[in-house]
Amino acid sequence: MSKYSLAFKQSVIAAYESGTEGARAVAARFDVDHSTVRKWAAAHAAHGVSGLVKKFSSFDASFKLSVLQRMWDDGLSYRQAAAIFNIRNKSSLVDWETRYERGGIEALAPRRRGRPRLMPKPPATDEPQALASDDTKSREELLSELAYLRMENAFLKKLEALTQEQQPLKKRKPFTR
Repeated sequence: MSKYSLAFKQSVIAAYESGTEGARAVAARFDVDHSTVRKWAAAHAAHGVSGLVKKFSSFDASFKLSVLQRMWDDGLSYRQAAAIFNIRNKSSLVDWETRYERGGIEALAPRRRGRPRLMPKPPATDEPQALASDDTKSREELLSELAYLRMENAFLKKLEALTQEQQPLKKRKPFTR
């Protein structure tokens, strides 16, 4: 659920577009940030009520590049470009621009979300090949399996050491007579 309802956003926009007050005065009256008032007004002007509804979307690299190209060609600000293309957060455009400058269009590709894996995935093996004896495997296969098993063993040893550190030491009972 979003912080502000659609009806509240529409009432803020109506007060702002009436022209009697500026963005700061309307923002103070409704207790929101003045940049939020301008953002809602721009989104409403460009897309109507659908511009105010919260949406979750991801964009591909070609769309991101076309947005940046239009922004550069027309000299649009981040806020204007976000309103035209119905992008909720103008800071996304800042991020896209810096990533494009650093790594080109490949850097604009959608990134994997979440935390990175600590351990790599085990090598993909087919069932018949996994059951094959060591005599039929090539030297490279045996070496890669050995490296994987060593890595797994080191990880388990480290995990055991960390769990032992976290366990409180048992106190000895004092000797009483």
